[in-house]
Amino acid sequence: MHDAPSRRPATYAEAGVSIAAGNALVRAIAPLARATQRAGADAGLGGFGAFLDPRAAGYRDPLVVATTDGVGTKLRLAIDSGRVAGIGQDLVAMCVNDLIVTGAEPIAFLDYFACGRLNLEVAREVVAGIARACTEAGCALVGGETAEMPGFYPASDFDLAGFAIGLVERDRVLGPQRVRPGDVVLGLASSGLHANGFSLVRRLVEGLRLDAPAPFDPSRPLLHHLLEPTRLYVRALLPQVPAGGLHALAHVTGGGLLENVPRVLPHGCRVRVEGGRWPVPPVFTWLQALGGIAPAEMLRTFNCGLGMVAIAAPEAASAVARALRDTGERVFEIGQVDPGPWGIEVALPSGVLGASAAMTIGQDG
Repeated sequence: MHDAPSRRPATYAEAGVSIAAGNALVRAIAPLARATQRAGADAGLGGFGAFLDPRAAGYRDPLVVATTDGVGTKLRLAIDSGRVAGIGQDLVAMCVNDLIVTGAEPIAFLDYFACGRLNLEVAREVVAGIARACTEAGCALVGGETAEMPGFYPASDFDLAGFAIGLVERDRVLGPQRVRPGDVVLGLASSGLHANGFSLVRRLVEGLRLDAPAPFDPSRPLLHHLLEPTRLYVRALLPQVPAGGLHALAHVTGGGLLENVPRVLPHGCRVRVEGGRWPVPPVFTWLQALGGIAPAEMLRTFNCGLGMVAIAAPEAASAVARALRDTGERVFEIGQVDPGPWGIEVALPSGVLGASAAMTIGQDG
């Protein structure tokens, strides 16, 4: 009979997972989470779950709305460049901007951070960005998950996902049920590319010096334009929900104007957008020229300068636009809702988004 070979007892750390590092991260981010506390949400970290109290948040008959999203391959640029400070805002914005389109107020946010090997400095920088964005959006960072997964992710890589929970009074829900022919369509300016279309962006800029001045703006490196954080629209739009003049909102994310605006239209309604009524930021026209991208492809891939679309009653549209501008938003009247087959038409004058002549691009779903 042979004795089993002796070996040193195995540890989780030898497998590449550091429980101590994870605990250190929790300690480091706990003050950031506490700073986001608000009525109705317990922002304490370390428990198995977070509690939400709609009554404490001031709601009488609320519906709960939940969203989840990530930041796509924009994350690849952030990791490779070491510029991760803004990616937390991207994560929060992609979730809470989806919440506000229902009329819901963001109450709580949770994040999922998965990595090959936990880098405390990088993780804290990302979570600090998440916490800052939560504060701006008015929601509490109530928890999350940090997963160290050696052998699944390369050591220096990480992935992010976000989860937002909001509340809206049952009789204040925005959406297709409120939209009518004659409603006015407003566009709210984006801060840049936001977090969509980056698989194409990365292909187009491959081989370029991203730290060099942008060809369209010598005052800033190209990388800074590409990583500009997604704009948060919650603070500006939330006060318009109880006023009643705002009928619907569309967050312009993957699919662009052509795919997202029809999502908030009832059958029998069609939106006509006039493409020359807002300025298209130069980062979009530069990318379009770099890739020879057709106008329709631009409108399906990128926000093209509009990160949110608002549909308002005609008698309230001017007041809504004025109130939004008072909060610092750049707002443009870009079209109207007409009776007709469900969908959207975007009329492009010559020279807008590379149109060589006036053209109309449609999406009927």
